[in-house]
Amino acid sequence: MDQKNLAALIDHTLLKPEATVGQIDELCAEAKQHQFASVCVNPIWVKRCAEHLKGSGVKVCTVIGFPLGATTPEVKAFETRQAIEHGATEVDMVMNIGAFKSGDLDLVKMDMKAVVEAAGDCVVKVILETGFLSDEEVEIASRKAKEAGAHFVKTSTGFGPGGATVDHIRLMRRIVGDQMGVKASGGVRDRETVHKMVAAGATRIGASSGVAIVAGEAGTSDY
Repeated sequence: MDQKNLAALIDHTLLKPEATVGQIDELCAEAKQHQFASVCVNPIWVKRCAEHLKGSGVKVCTVIGFPLGATTPEVKAFETRQAIEHGATEVDMVMNIGAFKSGDLDLVKMDMKAVVEAAGDCVVKVILETGFLSDEEVEIASRKAKEAGAHFVKTSTGFGPGGATVDHIRLMRRIVGDQMGVKASGGVRDRETVHKMVAAGATRIGASSGVAIVAGEAGTSDY
């Protein structure tokens, strides 16, 4: 995989709570230079990133209910609509993990669907936070995301336990088939890991080490 095709898979990510204006501007400059798929930032930065990236071909992705997934469906829907008004074209929402672990799958699906409906034509990725889940739970959660009309399932926030694994990517791909994308996020810091994730079925990579990855180096941070 050449650098151009590799970069086109990566959501260039900066979700640290202490991220500064200067770091966000640098993220956008790097995304334009390397032509990453998107920048992935917290909602407060969406408008600024959209202005920076206008006409560049790089999308603006933001996170919803991040990083815990524990806000209400109504709040997640509002957050989604506002982010899109500010220029986001993709949203990565965190599943209601507590509801899922409690067995309230109706609420889990309603929560996902609220974001999908609020997003309209924009891409929705559902973060499962697989580090909290058994393989069976990853399978069930992936099915719920598919039923809710999401476009991707995604492994991790980068703030929870563990990150993307080849086995989880392979399992998620098997469940969603070829109708959805699978995003590997959390612990993806070098080109070798990207290749393994893609071979297992990932179609998007979330990484804060995008520049290091395309350069064939190893990054250090998950978010």
